[in-house]
Amino acid sequence: MRLIATDLDGTLLDSAAAVTPRTRRALDAARARGIHVVPVTARQPIGLRAIAAEAGFDDWALCGNGAYATNLADGRMLFAEELPADTIRTLAEALRASIPGLLFASVREGGETFVAQHGYAEIADYADHKRHPRTMGGVDLEHVLAAPSLKLVIRHPELAPSVLFDNLRDLGLTGFEATLSGAPFVEVMAEGVTKATGLARLCEHLHVDRADVVAFGDALNDVEMLRWAGHGVAMAGSEPIVLDAADEVALSNDDDGVARVIERMLG
Repeated sequence: MRLIATDLDGTLLDSAAAVTPRTRRALDAARARGIHVVPVTARQPIGLRAIAAEAGFDDWALCGNGAYATNLADGRMLFAEELPADTIRTLAEALRASIPGLLFASVREGGETFVAQHGYAEIADYADHKRHPRTMGGVDLEHVLAAPSLKLVIRHPELAPSVLFDNLRDLGLTGFEATLSGAPFVEVMAEGVTKATGLARLCEHLHVDRADVVAFGDALNDVEMLRWAGHGVAMAGSEPIVLDAADEVALSNDDDGVARVIERMLG
């Protein structure tokens, strides 16, 4: 084991979105052995900074479901894959034709800029994006769709994300990657972008072979990463597709599942 790649929400963090003392000890023990510990998350840097001190994250992180790699110590970007504006517009127009009342938001500029459609903030909570809805503002839809995006967010005031996801898939469009993270919206990235592709690029940069990677996750957006890693670990209670992608099932995030696996592997 040379690199630990871990999802955050529902995986490393407990139900209160905190890093338990046992989890912090396990991460520190791995780092003391020279093992890279990399958060691989749907979150943006603002959401990572909220727990970085608790977890001891001060190096590379993968954000936006693998769309970009940022260094938490100095802000360097290793890479960033953007969804083209014309693809965004085509997707949005087709989806809006089949589902009225959709709301959109776009993550831009290294994940620091969040451009939300009018009405989006009214149905958002702080936990959704780790930013207060009152700071989101609101613009016309055309402005949300007008520029390339690291992650396009699609949600509806009443319909479940799974319904939106199925509708999007049924449109038969190409040129993008869509997934669910357990958050109350669908997440769309550039074509081919997953946590696995981002992790592969970071591992190449760090000269770490995939066989030496242990990955932890619990949601649909973790499936590719769990399959790609030398050893994929799903959390107890994950959906069947996640469990099937893993080599091992750990105890839940409220039972220090990640910490227990790391402790065992460190001996």
